[in-house]
Amino acid sequence: MARTPQPTPSRQQHVGRADVTMVEELTVAFSRMDQQRGGGHGRKAVVQYLHSDVGQFLRGRFPDEQVRRDMFSAAGELAYLSAWMAFDNAEHSVAERYFLLAAKLAARADNSPLVGHILRAMAHQALDLGFAKESLELSSASVRGQRYLAATPRERALLGVVHARGLAANGQKQAAARALLRAENDLASARDGVRELHRTFFFSGAALAHETACTLRDSGDRAAAIQQFRRSIRTRGAAFRRTHAVTLGYLGATQISNGGVEEACATWSGLLDAMEEGIYSGRAKQAVFDMRKLLSPYRRRKIPAVMELDARAASYLTRVD
Repeated sequence: MARTPQPTPSRQQHVGRADVTMVEELTVAFSRMDQQRGGGHGRKAVVQYLHSDVGQFLRGRFPDEQVRRDMFSAAGELAYLSAWMAFDNAEHSVAERYFLLAAKLAARADNSPLVGHILRAMAHQALDLGFAKESLELSSASVRGQRYLAATPRERALLGVVHARGLAANGQKQAAARALLRAENDLASARDGVRELHRTFFFSGAALAHETACTLRDSGDRAAAIQQFRRSIRTRGAAFRRTHAVTLGYLGATQISNGGVEEACATWSGLLDAMEEGIYSGRAKQAVFDMRKLLSPYRRRKIPAVMELDARAASYLTRVD
């Protein structure tokens, strides 16, 4: 899909501005569904649309160079969304393929900020999989040159905070703190009158607090991380149920690592409430697995809250496996 097409007969489909707008609008709709229900819900429909309708658009005739570039950008964003949904659903090899496709399509569109957005997501995946060095390489590339400079303030903040996480995961605490400060400043400059792109609609103060908490946790400051996770949970809107569940999982894990067993149980009870409402997310499901692992040393103490929560988690995992 990303390759330069060979010359073809005049039967090529004409592709205009309305077609670009349609792809963009459907990408927004799929993205909002992902935020509500998780990457395991609807990803196959995204892939089918990408390879059928959008694939045909990319092989079509464009009225001018700007429409061509905009269509390749729209296709790149949809490929990115497919990759992100696969990543969220723990389909990591599939996610990697679509991240690479998305980056190639964005490059064909000469869209540096979109390339940066995709590299940032790949860095996020690398962090979750434990590849700290690779994550820092990817996140450093995402904030290099026009990928950062040509991005909107909200997108710069998103790139910057994931870069901060990569720095923290590699033991560069001071550099991570500086990157966090820059991300905060960038998000503060995302105000009325500054046109933001729909792909960053999810990145608000709550999302920044979530990523800041992960950075602080990986820097060893659990107390500050707990504060930021709580801030994220308190300020996140109802449209972001999947990320809310992931944040609850991370908060509980940080609380129990900091000695707060009962606090963690209360937090994880909220995680199970969210999951039982119909979230299809491998990341959120992994948080339930991690919860049971972290609770295992406390089971033999017969703490009622621990026993009740562990039984509930086991029952949930049996139903969804």
